[in-house]
Amino acid sequence: MTHSDLAARIHAAAHLTGEFTLRSGRTATEYFDKYRFEADPVLLDEIAERMAPLVPDGTQVLAGLEMGGIPVVTALGRHTGLPCAFVRKTAKTYGTRRLAEGADITGRRVLIVEDVVTTGGQIALSTEELRTLGADVREALCVIDRQQGGGEALAGQGIQLLSLLTAEDLRAG
Repeated sequence: MTHSDLAARIHAAAHLTGEFTLRSGRTATEYFDKYRFEADPVLLDEIAERMAPLVPDGTQVLAGLEMGGIPVVTALGRHTGLPCAFVRKTAKTYGTRRLAEGADITGRRVLIVEDVVTTGGQIALSTEELRTLGADVREALCVIDRQQGGGEALAGQGIQLLSLLTAEDLRAG
């Protein structure tokens, strides 16, 4: 399967039109419903296989952000053999009271894994918290970069955004 074939499959599975309010508060007339490609195990596996070569050398832990990043990071972990951490939006108030579950992130090079990036807001917030906990976060990897300023905003936070596909790739596919 080519890069454009994968883009076409994701577009067919996940592209919606209408009026949508994004997490950033912005409105959009098109939306990539990530749960539609994340719920297809064959497509998700193909996505993870294609993302694996994008994982930077030296990465020790893959950290998926709640909720959409969790299936992606799990599938990616299968293809890289790297341990995974599952990052909550806020730490639990019970049990372990942890922000990041699974693999230990303290003192380790951590790659943030996300499904769709618009402004990069959640990546920036989670990275700040993970760095406070001792994680070395330099990059974030997403399935789809909507190309709406997320990469630039994250660069200002010292985070390089890597993406498998962009909104432009999906439209072309």
